[in-house]
Amino acid sequence: MTATVSLSPTPEAEDRSSSSSPRLSLAPAGSAPALLDGAWWPRSRDLAAELPSLAAVLEPRWGRITRVTVNPTHWPVVPRKVAVAGHVVNVGWFLSEQDPHELLLLSYRLGRWNLLVVPPRTDPASAAWLMSAASDPRGTSTASRLIEEAARLRTASESDRAVEAVWDSEGGHEAGDRVARPRVPVGTAARPHQPMVR
Repeated sequence: MTATVSLSPTPEAEDRSSSSSPRLSLAPAGSAPALLDGAWWPRSRDLAAELPSLAAVLEPRWGRITRVTVNPTHWPVVPRKVAVAGHVVNVGWFLSEQDPHELLLLSYRLGRWNLLVVPPRTDPASAAWLMSAASDPRGTSTASRLIEEAARLRTASESDRAVEAVWDSEGGHEAGDRVARPRVPVGTAARPHQPMVR
């Protein structure tokens, strides 16, 4: 499964898509176990509102989700139970034992899965990078480490854009070309492989 990320969402588009399927990226089925099984980009920090659509998409693939755990650092309210497609998912939390950027899903019969939770207000380019990195079956980074790397990449990109904007405001390519090619008077320039005549 791949991420569906729009690079230029409008507020109206966000409102229309808020009840649609979750933004999700999963590692390929049958791939070697990694620290993360994928990433989920919820539209809000309302776990009771977001979890039903996530479970509805995952249950056909992974079986009935029976329990979810989160770190409450980024979830203002952690409900004890959430109704999901005709059954109840128990929700728990661990403060120091669970990565604050991770959601753990459990199925009694099939196992457990760890998803990176992309913060809802993340810019689309960073979210796409995070979702791709978290669903890489060769991934060895934790959820928090990926969030830190995305922030570092975003800062570097913003810095590069700022430097380029200053460079463009000072003449950009044209100024660079003038500096790179000093003018040599025609009468004194020597041609390659020919001596100068005196």
